[in-house]
Amino acid sequence: MEGKQRVSSASQFFLWFGASISLAEIMTGALIAPLGFEEGMKAIIIGHLIGATILFLAAWMSATTRYGALQATRISFGSVGSYGFTALNLTQLLGWGSVMIATGTTALNGISKQLFGFDNQWAWAIGVVAILLIWVALGLEKISKLNVVAVSLLFLFTLVLARVIFSSGAPMFNESLEPIAFSTAVELSAVMALSFLPLIGDYTSQLKNPKTGTVVSVLGYSLGSTFMFTIGLGGSLFVGSSDISAIMLASGLGLMALVIVFFSTIITTFIDSYSSGINMQNFFPKVNAKVVSFIFTIIALFVAMLATIDAYESFLYFIGSIFSPLYGILFAEFYVLRRRTIEGRRFVWPTMLLWVAGLVLYQLTLDMDVPLGHAIWVLIICFIARIVMEPFMRGNKK
Repeated sequence: MEGKQRVSSASQFFLWFGASISLAEIMTGALIAPLGFEEGMKAIIIGHLIGATILFLAAWMSATTRYGALQATRISFGSVGSYGFTALNLTQLLGWGSVMIATGTTALNGISKQLFGFDNQWAWAIGVVAILLIWVALGLEKISKLNVVAVSLLFLFTLVLARVIFSSGAPMFNESLEPIAFSTAVELSAVMALSFLPLIGDYTSQLKNPKTGTVVSVLGYSLGSTFMFTIGLGGSLFVGSSDISAIMLASGLGLMALVIVFFSTIITTFIDSYSSGINMQNFFPKVNAKVVSFIFTIIALFVAMLATIDAYESFLYFIGSIFSPLYGILFAEFYVLRRRTIEGRRFVWPTMLLWVAGLVLYQLTLDMDVPLGHAIWVLIICFIARIVMEPFMRGNKK
């Protein structure tokens, strides 16, 4: 949206730290609660180390080449192949935007109903989207300082929330919660980072200082996400439920909880709205990205209010199945085979077939208990397979 304008490393730290301060992170952390606090924390830390490593490798590609996230996929899959991944990513972005608006407004309505007797989720949704559209209109560079202030306030509020939860004598295990495997908990922690793979490059490609900016972007997200997962884990153990409204209300924060939910919803959904415009430019380079973001946000509003979010966990696995094989192939080409250009290739069918095989492998093994989760192993398998395939693919320039 800002074309060739460059953004500072500091603003990117706050942008990505702010992106992690979301209900989605708390919600996913709450799903891990059946493991208990100690085992849950181990899964969260391992999953975030895996996710941060993958996220950094993706961000660094865009920071050094100045290619947007989905534009960079042309390195391995050609221009036509990148269109397919752009369409899948736009679907993912719409899904995330809708999930964030739905979970945010549901929690806002639940809290306001309890505090003030105000019960109108549509009103909350319209209010959130109205502020969000203002942020989109201002653009990434102009909202950077505003974002720093908003994220700082949110962080202070979540510190208070953490203090309430962890000084309350919350149980370290709750047998009423549905059981979960340790490997599944690691997978959920890692996949949250993977969901930002096709987004982070849109931002690191615009950095004034690529090296520092990439490090602080990934660090900002990883620190914030780990913290929010921990709040979700502790909050779920505290109330014996993974329901966000219940966790917020049980904290006793009242109006502060309302503020946390409101601004975290706007900050996180802004990332999706912004990237929708950047992604559409992969199809139509001259399209007005802000107009696309406006349309995207309005569609996300109606999807959020008319659909259900019961399939949230399956949605996360869908993300993992798409992007873990994709980036395994892309990392092999960029970091090992040293292919850095996006020119001269329209469609590379061998890599597309390998991606399909990776996606199928991920889905077929979901019911298996795989150490460290499925995403990292599918990525590694596709990474190795792409290197092995290289001698047979030389000369494929179509």
